[in-house]
Amino acid sequence: MISKFILMNSSWLNAFLINFILIFFAQNLPFLTKKGWIHAGILGTLLLGASGWNGWISVCIYLLIGTLVTKIGYKNKASRGIAEPRGGKRGPENVWGSAATGCSLALLSYFFPEYSLVFMIGFASSFAAKLSDTFASEIGKRFGKKTFLITTFKYVPPGTEGAVSLEGSIAGLVGSAFMTFVMIKLSIISGLYVAIIVLFSGYIATILESYIGALIQNRVTWMSNELVNSIQTTLAALMSIFLYESFFNYYLI
Repeated sequence: MISKFILMNSSWLNAFLINFILIFFAQNLPFLTKKGWIHAGILGTLLLGASGWNGWISVCIYLLIGTLVTKIGYKNKASRGIAEPRGGKRGPENVWGSAATGCSLALLSYFFPEYSLVFMIGFASSFAAKLSDTFASEIGKRFGKKTFLITTFKYVPPGTEGAVSLEGSIAGLVGSAFMTFVMIKLSIISGLYVAIIVLFSGYIATILESYIGALIQNRVTWMSNELVNSIQTTLAALMSIFLYESFFNYYLI
């Protein structure tokens, strides 16, 4: 018992040291603000300690691809006033808005390993949803030819909360598929049925996020974009776990 306790604490200490050494050298990269990097170090420590290298790498890939997509056509979006602030750099609120759900599920997987499979399906879906949202939003704002409000189908300017476009919707599906592929290659999830669950849970949650943005976000002062992102990722995780447990799990046993 004592040796297990020592081993557990040493692994978490190693996770902390690895993350903050890496961030010391990476902090000048144009991905995060200075405070964003500190919070990313905390997040990375929790992820590496709870889910190991594969879970940690999957979130690094999400951050990298999400940032690159945000920078596509950035000058054009900035000239129209619809670009992400700070040159696309993420702050602490973005870090936790995107990853709080996934981090929580990774920790649950660590402390309750008998349910690890289910929790990691939710983990994968949460990041599939977030990358889907990033793809849909950033590609839609830059290349969407006709943008309409998802609740009324009336044409609205790009960047309007709850606005969608054909181009953005297709990009959102690609984003969810890409993150699902990453999760499979890193062995976080496995099997065709599970991949389908993760892909479509992530994508459907992105559509629901547009509804939340159109119906609530502009009417409730405390409903920030980061809170909506957290709701979206939670919906994706819950949806995938429900589908796995209630339907596809029957065929996988």
